[in-house]
Amino acid sequence: MKAILATQYGSPDVLHLMNVEKPTPKSNEVLIHIRASSVNSADHRLMRATPAWIRIMGMGLLRPKKQIPGVDMAGVVEAVGSDVKRFKPGDEVYGDVLEAATGAFAEYVSVPEDIAITIKPKNMTFEQAASVPVAGITALQALRDRAQIKAGDKVLINGASGGVGTFAVMLAKAFGANVTGVCSTKNLDLVRSIGADHVVDYRKQDVTKLHERYNVILDIAANIKAGDYQRLLAPGGRGVLVGFSKMSHMAGIMMKGKKLLKRYGLHVKMLGNSHTNPKDLDILRELMEAGKITPAIDKTYPLEKTADALRYFENEHARAKIDNVQ
Repeated sequence: MKAILATQYGSPDVLHLMNVEKPTPKSNEVLIHIRASSVNSADHRLMRATPAWIRIMGMGLLRPKKQIPGVDMAGVVEAVGSDVKRFKPGDEVYGDVLEAATGAFAEYVSVPEDIAITIKPKNMTFEQAASVPVAGITALQALRDRAQIKAGDKVLINGASGGVGTFAVMLAKAFGANVTGVCSTKNLDLVRSIGADHVVDYRKQDVTKLHERYNVILDIAANIKAGDYQRLLAPGGRGVLVGFSKMSHMAGIMMKGKKLLKRYGLHVKMLGNSHTNPKDLDILRELMEAGKITPAIDKTYPLEKTADALRYFENEHARAKIDNVQ
């Protein structure tokens, strides 16, 4: 089969299309013919091993242990192991294969049936479904679990036009919130089109000086300082740092967040690691089938152009999601 291999850490130049052996499913595994995959910030970080502690967390000290990268995918079950109960050949599935032995930038992947895969939404293409797992789960868990969003909340999403941001806008609307999305000039129409009630162009207006007060702030762009939450949050408001930022910024959120809670009753916290799981993927599938979420896709690349997809992701401030297709 064809697959993208990364035998060392570095820029997208380390990615090469190769012919490798097609996997054979073990007794508890599902063999999936991948029809589409998508690019995430996790792919960028694992490719470059940034931050450096990625190397010491089981990813490979000198070179990647998992040489076929890629996390999100959608495809068709081709074969199942003898012990598999959840799936059968012909099922259309989508999910996160980070825990599998090989990644999603390939024609096939064999995964344990109990990892984060589930049935694909019926009304979504493979490309749309492949764009959902990591970004959609991150947005869902940030809003539902950390921010504890409620109907009627005023929600500010800082970084509303990226992968996580677009899902956050749509999910916040699905929860019944009034949503303000912050993005650049070129993405204002996109953020409006996915449901934002208000949009703010950060090139023309400093988000930290907005006069509105919000019940929930999701900082995906990771540039709101801990002290700014005091001005932007309504009493009892919840702020969540979602995007990766400098360690000093993250430390500031952790330290000052406790002071803001004690003094003003404001909950300011970090998302931490989101956990992709079948239950939440089923929730997202139901929302997509109900027409409340429709993934937005910026660009689509063939598998052999995966390096170009990563370059675009790194250099062009991609809006929404970037997909690979077979």
